Amino acid sequence: MPGMEVFGAEERKEVMDVLETKALFRYGHEHIRKGMWKTAEFEAEVCRQTGAKHAHAVSSGTAAVTSIMAAAGVGHGDEVIVPPYTFVAPIEAVVLAGALPIFAEIDETLCLSPEGIEAAITQNTKAVLVIHMCGAPANLEGIVKVCKKHNLVLLEDCGQAMGAKYKGKSVGLHGVAGAFSFDYFKITTCGEGGVTITNSKQIYKNIDQVSDHGHTHEGDNRGMEDHLVMGANFRLGEMNAAIGLAQMRKLPWILGQNRKNKKYIKDRLKEIDGLTFRKMDDESGDSATYLNLFVPSKAIAENLFNQFAKDGVGGVANWYTNMYHFINQWNHIRSMKYPSRLAIHDLEAPQDYNNLNLPKSEDVISRLISIGIQCTWTEEELVGYADKIISSIKKVL
Repeated sequence: MPGMEVFGAEERKEVMDVLETKALFRYGHEHIRKGMWKTAEFEAEVCRQTGAKHAHAVSSGTAAVTSIMAAAGVGHGDEVIVPPYTFVAPIEAVVLAGALPIFAEIDETLCLSPEGIEAAITQNTKAVLVIHMCGAPANLEGIVKVCKKHNLVLLEDCGQAMGAKYKGKSVGLHGVAGAFSFDYFKITTCGEGGVTITNSKQIYKNIDQVSDHGHTHEGDNRGMEDHLVMGANFRLGEMNAAIGLAQMRKLPWILGQNRKNKKYIKDRLKEIDGLTFRKMDDESGDSATYLNLFVPSKAIAENLFNQFAKDGVGGVANWYTNMYHFINQWNHIRSMKYPSRLAIHDLEAPQDYNNLNLPKSEDVISRLISIGIQCTWTEEELVGYADKIISSIKKVL
């Protein structure tokens, strides 16, 4: 994803501001700051670009998911509907919170489907954790309807989808709260970090407290603040926030370049028989970090992926065999392996994770090929890359 592509003078300037003040901690130390509060500026920029009323920066995308779950009251023994296609982090966050994951079907949006959620609901289901994979939103209209019908908490993991919108509203604002990742491989990065957004003042306060040992952040003496709840250390430092601030200011340009480059490649691939593309209810809201296409069968997908490798075409993923993104490869999660005892070891798991029946998800992911989009391609590089992709595809189809 593009964030790492566009490091430059802007990031260096923001980092040097912090180094010159020596105020690396986000709270206090007013006497040395020279009026600089990079984490607060970073949060304000996220609010400005997403339209959220509140944003809170944390140490990772995993910390962001953990924080919004706690803030929404999702935890011990609660069933949470999740997809089988995602980076493993949100599943780990659910389990480590003491909650119980229920894996439901995705569809050609590459996200949980309303029908898949509906079929997975039990009397113990409390929340849905929708994950906007590969930069584009899920079918949020349908998912919101299901959640309202069953009085379920809707949480959004937007780790790969900064800048994405659904019908004009930023991802992360369609449910109780949203979580974003800013690690090195995201559309905007601060090296390691995450951000939560919400329009609820109470949810924001909960996130603010649980992410910093329960501190209320009221008054001017951190050591004497009230602690109304327990929490953890998910704080983001000023150095990381400084990078994130510079990156967020570049987001509109990144999105514009992504969309232009993706459209060019997609338009050329439309001419090839046998290819179909990811379903999107609102293509205008796509952050365009990936071009996702489907081939007719699992075998063809495997052959095409191998052909890309043989022809030296980089930036292509076959998630079906990827160790981190599809449940088939998650032996440690299916067996719930952890050094210490977890809540799920004492509670009855809602599914047999080693024998899940998710035929739709299997079919979708087995036929999926994802092509990473770069925002810094020159016109010559873009055309050349598209030529190579088409050449490889025509050797297989």
